[in-house]
Amino acid sequence: MINITLPDGSVRQYEKGTTSYQVAQSISEGLARNVLGAEVNGQVWDASRPIETDATLKLLTWNDTAGKSTFWHSSAHLLAEALEALYPGIKFGIGPAIETGFYYDVDFGDQEFSSDDFKKIEDKMLELAKNKSEYVRKPVSKAEAVAYFTEKGDEYKLDLIKDLPDGTITFYTQGNFTDLCRGPHIPNTGFIKAVKLTNVAGAYWRGDETRKQLTRIYGVTFPKQSELTEYLQMIEEAKKRDHRKLGKELELFTFSEKVGMGLPLWLPKGTALREKLTRFLQNAQAKAGYEQVVTPHIGHKNLYITSGHYEKYGADSFQPIKTPQEGEEFLLKPMNCPHHCEIYKSKPRSYKDLPVRYAEFGTVYRYEQSGELHGLTRVRGFTQDDAHLFCRPDQVKDEFKKVIDLVLYVFNALGFDEYTAQVSLRDPDNKSKYIGSDENWRLAEAAIIEAAEEKGLNTVVELGEAAFYGPKLDFMVKDALGRKWQLGTIQVDYNLPERFELEYTGSDNTKHRPVMIHRAPFGSLERFVAVLIEHCAGNFPLWLSPEQFIVLPISEKFEDYAKKVLESLNNSDIRGLIDLRDEKIGRKIRDAEVKKIPYMLIIGEKEMNENKVSVRRHGAGDMGSFTAEEFKNQLIKEITV
Repeated sequence: MINITLPDGSVRQYEKGTTSYQVAQSISEGLARNVLGAEVNGQVWDASRPIETDATLKLLTWNDTAGKSTFWHSSAHLLAEALEALYPGIKFGIGPAIETGFYYDVDFGDQEFSSDDFKKIEDKMLELAKNKSEYVRKPVSKAEAVAYFTEKGDEYKLDLIKDLPDGTITFYTQGNFTDLCRGPHIPNTGFIKAVKLTNVAGAYWRGDETRKQLTRIYGVTFPKQSELTEYLQMIEEAKKRDHRKLGKELELFTFSEKVGMGLPLWLPKGTALREKLTRFLQNAQAKAGYEQVVTPHIGHKNLYITSGHYEKYGADSFQPIKTPQEGEEFLLKPMNCPHHCEIYKSKPRSYKDLPVRYAEFGTVYRYEQSGELHGLTRVRGFTQDDAHLFCRPDQVKDEFKKVIDLVLYVFNALGFDEYTAQVSLRDPDNKSKYIGSDENWRLAEAAIIEAAEEKGLNTVVELGEAAFYGPKLDFMVKDALGRKWQLGTIQVDYNLPERFELEYTGSDNTKHRPVMIHRAPFGSLERFVAVLIEHCAGNFPLWLSPEQFIVLPISEKFEDYAKKVLESLNNSDIRGLIDLRDEKIGRKIRDAEVKKIPYMLIIGEKEMNENKVSVRRHGAGDMGSFTAEEFKNQLIKEITV
């Protein structure tokens, strides 16, 4: 007998060799019908795979991220089976699950293929799915694997096999299709009830531009047709909310090939939005004891060699800037933290001086590949709302908790109500990716885990997602469409203080190392603005809107009164403009609605005679008449954050 520990802590005994599916059956037939896979001792397995030893077990359904991933991985195999049936002789690269859906890289040889073929492939996938073919796992020797794909003439699979050690290779077969695959997979194809192929693109084999370009087919599947319908509706809504589209329509930012790819140009309205966000956080930071600093956009190459950024980020940085002086090189800064370390080091510190909190909206530069650039979410120059706290070891947890409070304050003010805190730890099996001692990592990881627990955060743990110099707490925010974005981040760092030999004099009159906390509630202004645009569909909170109202005189007879209204309203806290175009009032209102200006103040003869304005709210219609003073008071009350 073996002991199976379930997520609620209960322990059940089963015969050795029992499968996860059989465990599910013993709990509930309804549960068993929905099991897609299982997490056994932290690893995702097929539900049909026998469990031979005592184990922890989590049964995976469509409601679990790993369950969806397994479902979509199996769907990629179903796509391949359909393609092989429709296009005999084609060859396959890789077919993984992705965040939403899956893709498969295919070599069609001389056969024609385009997105016009999607419908017949979708129909074939659904036809095959109805067979309820089981996904059968079979361990094979390396020689067997080579023989199978040599006979099939698939050089891509052979290329993958040569890197695999003997004894680790498995095949999966469903229906008439067999693939080289680690798995896991869902029990059978019958779970797949709805299919949509979404896109086709080119992809070089193994990402190498010198090798053949394959056809990458993207798709998504669901266990219910209604869920596919909802997903497609969400995609259409996402297109309407695309920050690149709205950024152009609302005149927030632009890009120029002459300036350079991935280097955004902020237009006046976008700049107003940026500056409002900046002032909002600066005010909150001032209350929390932060001091503002400013550092250069470049730094000596040796600065980043000392910090470790050159070793870890050198390939993703712009090339060094050479000066007329022999051997002197500078870099566009990829991070602000080395500069802040040097500011800390600029004078002696006592234990009584700590914590020291430096904040900077600092612009940094990374040479992202052109194919990875995407609007404001992936750029080559971006501004981080960066801060670095230098504290004693006994202050780390309290300082970390205060930063959590600041991050949540930002989220609440901007309407991000759903979020998960991801505890991003070091990959214990690949420590070469990181710097610093095991003891420092142990202390840093413990501080983050304890602080998150004490603040009652909803957390998930992800191994291998830490920064190279320390673990972090990443806030995964869910937007209005249910999509997850990584925004705020907090990191504990014992390593940079060692590399820069930072010190403070302790109460024992000897030198000690401070601990460093990195934090950025927005992450970067560019990415944060992009997410915010899509979250609120360009309808920003009133306090943040670049233009909070517009005065719309019905005709030129009322322009003088309209200008007086504008003058009485425009002050440091209220931002508006006036539309003096020779257009009908209906056109002016429609244009203001398109620009998503929150309030329209319509002025005609009645309003002028009564010394009032007729107020219209964007998306809500008429609100009645107010004096300018009444409207101003209402606006000030609404924009108070």
